[in-house]
Amino acid sequence: MKKEYRQIGAYGILIKDNKILLIKKKTGPYDGLLDLPGGTIEFNERPIDALKREFKEEVGINVTSADLLDSDSIAFDWKYNEDIIKVHHIGIFYKIIYYNGDIKKEMMVDEINDDSLGADFYEIDKLKENELSKIAWMEIRKL
Repeated sequence: MKKEYRQIGAYGILIKDNKILLIKKKTGPYDGLLDLPGGTIEFNERPIDALKREFKEEVGINVTSADLLDSDSIAFDWKYNEDIIKVHHIGIFYKIIYYNGDIKKEMMVDEINDDSLGADFYEIDKLKENELSKIAWMEIRKL
């Protein structure tokens, strides 16, 4: 039986010296892959507020300034246990302008941070499609 799952999230693009900040995913359709920091926009939450919350939870930094960059979506099938789940992932993307705090290269997954094992900068031109979440690959190709 085919099930459907819709994900709507706010994500940040932070680039320094031709390197992009990515997180290591622990759960979900992107388990084990690199992804853009960010995530689910909670009920009654503005996308920019979701971005700031998610960056604090997943990366350990405070975003103080970000510009709206893009919005897009991607659809794909995800095999979870014995089910095939049709995923529709919708993203609102921001360019991170300023932040403070230190990027956490390793993080514990807990009730606040539910799917990031930490973050680091990766050389954009050395990234491969099979290393990245589908939505991250979609956006990075646009850079």
